[in-house]
Amino acid sequence: MGDHQCPKLAVWKFASCDGCQLSLLDCEDELLALAGEVSIAHFPEASRAMAPPPYDLSLVEGSITTARDAERIHEVRKHSKTLVTIGACATAGGIQALRNYRDVKEFTSIVYARPDYIDTLATSTAIADHVPVDMELRGCPIDKHQLLELISAVINGRQPNIATHSVCVECKLRGTVCVMVAHGQPCLGPVTQAGCGAICPGCDRGCYGCFGPQDTPNTDSLGKVWLQADRQPDELRRVFHNFNAAAEPFSEAGSKYGQDDHS
Repeated sequence: MGDHQCPKLAVWKFASCDGCQLSLLDCEDELLALAGEVSIAHFPEASRAMAPPPYDLSLVEGSITTARDAERIHEVRKHSKTLVTIGACATAGGIQALRNYRDVKEFTSIVYARPDYIDTLATSTAIADHVPVDMELRGCPIDKHQLLELISAVINGRQPNIATHSVCVECKLRGTVCVMVAHGQPCLGPVTQAGCGAICPGCDRGCYGCFGPQDTPNTDSLGKVWLQADRQPDELRRVFHNFNAAAEPFSEAGSKYGQDDHS
């Protein structure tokens, strides 16, 4: 099959650290096989060669934090048959969504010598808050195997097989001892979507919630367990308002334990 017949893949960056794009580049041998199935038409981090739209599949990394990006994402959507958001920034606003709980003008006045040069929105928001999204892939960063599964599913016209259960299930499948029950460590595993392979519990550390809330997170119950273990409300607020701070279940859960103070 010639390249002209292959589905055209585009990768776009908005406000992010590039970690999810690097996950794609880190596929190495798998990326070579993928290159035979799709035409990488637009991927500035990998190549200067740019093919014109339209694109069959667009992978979008990053959140919307500027007025220009709020316009640009509509251009991306217009030229994309299928649009998939990848990573915590694109799916939930990312770590930069902590700005949503404070005064951005205060931040810029402290950080920048000339804050009047800074042009930014008061919030960091997910791509789905601005345009229709066909699929999303969670993680900070995403898991490369899930990414390959998703791309394969899209180009073959099937539903991707992406887990939606909690990190706790991954711990059980791996035979990992529960760090919260056995060691009293705070862990977001019961309310966080699987996908990372339960890396942190496997290293005797509690889950940080990198993959965002699972479908039906019982954050109230988890909060009660933490408080009964003598954890402070401030700690609860900070763990929920972290990598997926603007994801609705985590945003609401964190706000129940007081006001954020990241000064």
